[in-house]
Amino acid sequence: MSSSGYARPGSNGRRNKAGRFLGPIIVFFRGFLEHPRMVGSVIPSSHITIEAMLERVDWQNCRLFVEYGPGVGTFCPHILDRLPADGKLLAIDTNPRFIDYLRSTIDDERFHAVLGSAADVQEHVERLGFDRADCVLSGLPISTLPDGEAEKIVAATHEVLREGGSFLTYQLRPAARTLTRQNFAHVETDFVLRNIPPYLLTWGWKKAKPAVAG
Repeated sequence: MSSSGYARPGSNGRRNKAGRFLGPIIVFFRGFLEHPRMVGSVIPSSHITIEAMLERVDWQNCRLFVEYGPGVGTFCPHILDRLPADGKLLAIDTNPRFIDYLRSTIDDERFHAVLGSAADVQEHVERLGFDRADCVLSGLPISTLPDGEAEKIVAATHEVLREGGSFLTYQLRPAARTLTRQNFAHVETDFVLRNIPPYLLTWGWKKAKPAVAG
C-alpha cells in the first residue's frame, strides 16, 4: 500500500506486539523534532485528558470519527473501544513517520490512516465512502500553524460535520477555542491541569448539542 492510501489492518482495536516494542514515546519525540510546528507537545496526552475529551461524545450516533494529528495513536485505542461495531475511525496526519507507525501497530478493521492535510478532510471522508463525519478530534497545535491554515481547517471541519456533529480540541493556548466559537453554534470548555503541560479542552457542536446517552 502506498503512503497516501488508507490502512485497513486487523480486527480488535488493540496494539499488536510491534507497537509494544517500537516505543511510541520515541516515535512521538522524533516526529516532534522533524515537524515541531505540527505537534502540540513533546509527549503524548495523559489518560485523564483522553477521558475528559471523549466523555461528551455521542457514541451511539457516531459512525465516522475523524482525528487530526493522531501522532502515535494515543487517543486511537480509546476511540475504538467506544466506537460502535459498524463505525469507522479516520486518522489524518501530515507526518509519514506517524502514519507508518499507526498502520503497523493498530489492529482493527474499523481503523483507517491517511497521509494528508486536515484541510482536505472532505476529500478523505468521501474516499472512505461517507458524506459527513459525526465527530472530529484535533490535536493539531492551532496557534502555531502557518497563517490562514487554522482558519481553513476549522471551516472545512464545520462543513464536513453533520448537523449535531461535534468538533473537539485540546490545546495549550486559546486559539482553537476562539476559532470554535466563531464557527460553531454551541461551545463548551474545560481545563485539565493533571496533564504535562495542562490543556484547555473545547467542544463545539454544529447546531444544537445532542443529548449524550448515559
